[in-house]
Amino acid sequence: MSIGRIVVTECDHDAFAEEEHVAAQCDFDFRVEQSTADTLIDNCRDANGLLVQYANITGRVLDELPNVAVVVRYGVGFDTVDVPAATARGVAVCNVPDYGTEAVSDHAIALAITAARGISTLHEGVRAGRYDLNAASPIFQFRNQVFGVLGLGRIGSAVARKARALGFRVIGHDIVAEAGTQYNGCEAVSFDNLLQSSDVISVHVPLDESTRYLVGHKQISQMKPGSILINTARGGIIDTNAVVDALAERHLAAVGFDCHETEPVPPSHPLTAFPQAILTPHVAWYSEESYGELKRRTMRAATDVLTGVRPAGLLNPEVFDSTAFHQRLDRMRRAHS
Repeated sequence: MSIGRIVVTECDHDAFAEEEHVAAQCDFDFRVEQSTADTLIDNCRDANGLLVQYANITGRVLDELPNVAVVVRYGVGFDTVDVPAATARGVAVCNVPDYGTEAVSDHAIALAITAARGISTLHEGVRAGRYDLNAASPIFQFRNQVFGVLGLGRIGSAVARKARALGFRVIGHDIVAEAGTQYNGCEAVSFDNLLQSSDVISVHVPLDESTRYLVGHKQISQMKPGSILINTARGGIIDTNAVVDALAERHLAAVGFDCHETEPVPPSHPLTAFPQAILTPHVAWYSEESYGELKRRTMRAATDVLTGVRPAGLLNPEVFDSTAFHQRLDRMRRAHS
């Protein structure tokens, strides 16, 4: 006899053995429902916990799913879940904040190196029979370059560490770091200083109303001519139209984007016309190690909440800490006994 039911929905993973194993260990029923926005509610009415990747979990959705006590998003970002609406309805929300630190920072550095060395442009030239560096010049050695990190959390700090090892001088900006101090092992500077001083800027802040279009026309105009912009965070942090204009005007030498305002990126998107725009399909999170860890920890957060154990990555602790929430969990377990 199970003690609850956990459903995965709107997730593009190719297998769910890791989740099944954790659910079985904890005596939960587990089901995969690859719903659309139109079918999500009907497919998840009996769920006590939801694991989501792309699904938009709004107050309206939760009103239609009164059995749901916890929503866990695969990954660090949780902009698809309306946390205030969930909190108002007594639903716990979790993410997995640190599972992909090494993978995402590896990818950010790979994009930065590819852009800085003009590798994608040179690669396409060789494939077309051209042995010519002019298409990618000027190319500068890393040792004399400044690498700016926007957001000095776990991933940003890992990027700073790896960039420093390559020879860059590294500076960073974070809203909680006082300029002129050391923060998470990095020299902290003002946002304007970061924009004006960096040869490469890598973005590592969450997407919310305060960071949407944090980097737009004004901010890009402050960047050095010929600088490079990297984004492995969220597409909405950077104004894509501003980037297209800056590439067309050659103010930006190159960009490396793993996250996009529209996903998947349409083949006709203006960015695809620029060989110096290196675009990957939101895969920075992925490594064999991080993939398994993500799946296990997402399910573990759900089973922890539903068994009354305080989980890692809890985004609204006031819900979990309330007596009413634990009374709700007790009723759920009795209903399944």
